[in-house]
Amino acid sequence: MTVRTHLLTLACALGLAACASTPTRYYTLIAPATQAQPLAAQAPFQFEMQPVLMAVQVDQPPLVVRQGDGSLAILENERWGAPLGDEFHDALTGELERRFGTRDLAGLPKQADQPVLSIRTDVRRFESVLNQYALIDVVWNLSLRSNGAQRQNLTCSSVIRQPAGTGMENLVLAHQKAVASLANTIAKTATDWSHQTHLRCPS
Repeated sequence: MTVRTHLLTLACALGLAACASTPTRYYTLIAPATQAQPLAAQAPFQFEMQPVLMAVQVDQPPLVVRQGDGSLAILENERWGAPLGDEFHDALTGELERRFGTRDLAGLPKQADQPVLSIRTDVRRFESVLNQYALIDVVWNLSLRSNGAQRQNLTCSSVIRQPAGTGMENLVLAHQKAVASLANTIAKTATDWSHQTHLRCPS
């Protein structure tokens, strides 16, 4: 019994050591400041970013990657630094602030003499395939309001697939680039549309 107890104790110790040897790594969708674009000329509106709706399959702390057989793998030791919906919101907001040349004013006082653009995003798919690609499928809505004018709305969608290099870091980098590409589309559409609200979504 004593030998068996020692063996069980040793096995447990080895198991704990194996678990302790696998560190948890954290990732973010927010691109490094060194890669950020300089502030653009200020947009002809104030803007506010609404909370992001995120696909439920991936809206959890661990990264979720798609397997070749159609299954999903939850990587417990590879995690987002914040809930994925918040990561996406903050990353997209930062990219839009640089393109609009102004800060996000959600929840803050706004100037009464300037129109306000509200942006809502619904991330229908946030697909990660290790060593292959990152894909986002997003429905986004622009709502422009100003004093004395009827509120205008425009709803569009974007599917962006970004090639990814080898490893988890490159997969996250591909998602960062996909968010930046989405910001380019939203910013250009919003600026053009604010001048000519009869314009439609980009093809």
